[in-house]
Amino acid sequence: MFGFGQLIDILKKNPKKIVLTEGKDPRILEASSRLLASNFLHPILIGDPDEIYDSAEDSGFNIRGSEIINPADFEDIDKMVEEFCELRKSKGVTPEQARKYLLENNYFGTMLVKMGYADALLGGATYSTADTVRPALQLIKTKPGNSIVSSCFILVRPSATGGNEVLAMGDCGIIIKPTEDELVEIAEETIRCAKIFGVDPKVAFLSYSTDGSGSGEDVDKMRNAARKTKERNPDVPIDGEMQFDAAVSPSVSKKKCPDSEVGGHANTFIFPDINAGNIGYKIAQRMGNFEAYGPILLGLNSPINDLSRGCTATEVYSMAIITAALS
Repeated sequence: MFGFGQLIDILKKNPKKIVLTEGKDPRILEASSRLLASNFLHPILIGDPDEIYDSAEDSGFNIRGSEIINPADFEDIDKMVEEFCELRKSKGVTPEQARKYLLENNYFGTMLVKMGYADALLGGATYSTADTVRPALQLIKTKPGNSIVSSCFILVRPSATGGNEVLAMGDCGIIIKPTEDELVEIAEETIRCAKIFGVDPKVAFLSYSTDGSGSGEDVDKMRNAARKTKERNPDVPIDGEMQFDAAVSPSVSKKKCPDSEVGGHANTFIFPDINAGNIGYKIAQRMGNFEAYGPILLGLNSPINDLSRGCTATEVYSMAIITAALS
């Protein structure tokens, strides 16, 4: 079962560097001070060193030994500008334009990952999701075989039988109304992510219909996406379309889909659209007493993740570990 200990063990075997784009934010500084006390994940803070140290002193956080990089005086900026122009040559970006982009922490930090100065990036404490995702799409780009960037949430709560109950939910944060084929991609990436967190995926494609009890375009979409995903992943239990009660309740499953290998035992949920996904994970978080980790961005060549602007220092620390462990 999932615990941060297993992710930390992964990182201890292969320590990583993670870019934190909002270097002077007190929440980032608090999380960085905790990471600096460890030996498994090294933060790189982006911003003006004087401002960062002043903010750390005002907030009472020890960041001695941290790596701070100022985009305004980065020693390899010419090399970075050249690489940036090459990546954006289809858009005709000039060196002058590239230098302007690279004064922005989100673009500069993303290029640090792209060029191998760091392994991962975590942003969004003050940036919007779009401001974190846009540079990643433009510079890091999607993995071979992937056409979209999607996301999932990992939800964790103590289990009555000991350990933790862990669920994966996708996509709850990026793709507004996915197509059938995008749902397949979302499901496959969510399955991979779930496995990293110790989940043995049992995948339910959720709908207002179970096994043909309802009809409509949205029902067909989920049924077809489930079938396509199963064909591509024959060793993973996958079923749908399926109502949520049939997915998680063994007694309901016996009535609605008695032959399902997923019904009553699902732990990985694929939602039909962002409305359902966002509502679903927040119900689990607020009324089901789950801790929610995410959105974890899926499908990129390197791990880039987005924080909520209302995040706490503890959430920054947790998401830094999660992001780096995916690299």
